[in-house]
Amino acid sequence: MGELRPLADDLDDDCRRFAQALRTLFAGLGVSVRRYAARRYRDAGTVSRYLSGARVPPWEFVVDLFADLATDHGAPATSLTLDHVKELHRSAVQAVAPARGGVEVLEQQLADADREARRATAQEDLLGDALLDRQHRIADLEVRLNLLESAWAAERERTAAPPPPEAPESVDGLRAERRRLEEQVRSLEADLEEARLRVLLAESRCDILERQLAIAEGPLPGLPAPDSAPPGAESPPGAEPRARILAVDDIPANLLALEAVLSGLGHEIVTADSGEAALRALLDGTGFAVILLDVQMPDMDGYETALHIKRRPRTRNIPIIFLTAMDQDPSHMFRGYTAGAVDYLVKPFDPRVIRAKVEAFAQLYLEARAPS
Repeated sequence: MGELRPLADDLDDDCRRFAQALRTLFAGLGVSVRRYAARRYRDAGTVSRYLSGARVPPWEFVVDLFADLATDHGAPATSLTLDHVKELHRSAVQAVAPARGGVEVLEQQLADADREARRATAQEDLLGDALLDRQHRIADLEVRLNLLESAWAAERERTAAPPPPEAPESVDGLRAERRRLEEQVRSLEADLEEARLRVLLAESRCDILERQLAIAEGPLPGLPAPDSAPPGAESPPGAEPRARILAVDDIPANLLALEAVLSGLGHEIVTADSGEAALRALLDGTGFAVILLDVQMPDMDGYETALHIKRRPRTRNIPIIFLTAMDQDPSHMFRGYTAGAVDYLVKPFDPRVIRAKVEAFAQLYLEARAPS
């Protein structure tokens, strides 16, 4: 991504006026989005979203744009122009303020996932270098051992002496060193495999979070029309395909809140008031796109329920998002991810965040099952 996209049709009036002003300023530079992004060390996709109105940029971006225009044209913008654009920016920021909190949550999660991906990649590179070093050292030892053993055999033939019961000390030393290096290679190969898995998981999480951000930055779907099909009903011919979402919570009010938050997405919401009820719902032949699973439930809590889900071949690949009222203690989050969760949200959560997450997994589910 990085090319200039057209303005969205559903922009707020304030956002549209600001985006149009921003595009007029940008046109004065006479460069492509990618070229300008590279000039300012910014992501081209982000700059494109700024210019299409999908996101309101920070004021620093606008200041940089004015500075670049002044450099190119040899004259700074007038104070009247600056004040006008600043007022447009202020109005646009206020217009998107309610949605900004959810976007910031997702941006922080993306930053964390990106940091983990880079850390795991660096670890993978270090382990790969160490493994290559040990393999080269083993190859060198093999050459030295072959030479020594050949010399040893030649000496025995020359003297016609019976072979000694043990190899020379130098050969034994090299063999011991080879065994030590081979043990290190096995350990490094296991560590490298784990690091590669961490990279894959972190990169996958980044891809999903980018998709969630794109959804959160767009308009929230409206509530379904009064004549919409009730949950569980067949979709009419030609209608958009729907995914099934399983929401699990032992508190009825929480389930009602989840249904209200997710109803505008147009998917079927199936509810369960316990871990046992969730497992029964999953026996249905129709698959689910994602499971929203409360952690603190009596009898069978969310962690135990997740473990049962992951043990079943038919359900082990369904993404699980844990919902909890507990604090963000790393031990709780680690336990959730260990149980098979793809995400972990602490109540009260921003409706925009959870809608974006659910819609992203629903889209992935429907795309995977679309006819090729």
